[in-house]
Formats: sequence, C-alpha cells, structure tokens
Amino acid sequence: MILFAHGARAASWAAPFERLRDLVAAREPGVDVSLAFLELMSPRLPERAAELLAQGVTDLTVVPVFLGQGGHVLRDLPEMIDQLRADHPQLAIRVAEAAGENAAVLQAIADYCVGSLLEPR
Repeated sequence: MILFAHGARAASWAAPFERLRDLVAAREPGVDVSLAFLELMSPRLPERAAELLAQGVTDLTVVPVFLGQGGHVLRDLPEMIDQLRADHPQLAIRVAEAAGENAAVLQAIADYCVGSLLEPR
C-alpha cells in the first residue's frame, strides 16, 4: 500500500503522513505500507512503485491522502497510474478514492471540529 500525498518543501510537512503510515502499518502488519509524493519530496510515486515491484510486490493499492478531488487527484494521479501500468504491466494497481471523499473520514474530521468547540480557550 502506498499512501500518496502532495509533498512540500518543508520536511516537517511529512510528519502527519508518517504517523498515518505508522498507524496503518500497525493495523495491517502483513502489508508493506509506505509513503510516496507527487512532487517536492521523495520518493515519488513511480519510484516507490518500482521499488516495491523489485521486491516482488505484484498487487498495489494507492491511497490518495488528499481532502478533495482537485487537479492532482483528477488529472495528475490518473496520468501517473496509466504510466505505471504501461511500464509495469505485471503490477495490478488499485486506486482508492481521495481520503477526503470518504464518508467515514469526513465524519471523523467533523467530530474533531465539533470537539474543538469543547476545548478550553
């Protein structure tokens, strides 16, 4: 599984995604869970997918850790996936919906927002 995020110039930006990776890996110990980025950080998605394939992985799930279906999810990611499929036809690739499009994720964020009303100021 690759958690796919945008990337940023500041290395600290990746910290929440690294924690998310660790949480997912702890829940699925038999699954290789890693991060890959669209730009500005390494590894990029094509690099990470090639590394996994070299390790013998044949089934890959890509989870876009984006809140919405902007241009990166609607245009850039499909182009990258199409290229990966062309370059590595032996790799079965599944792409999940963007995290922010999932009802359970939105509910968890809403719970967090409502909970912030109860926090002391």
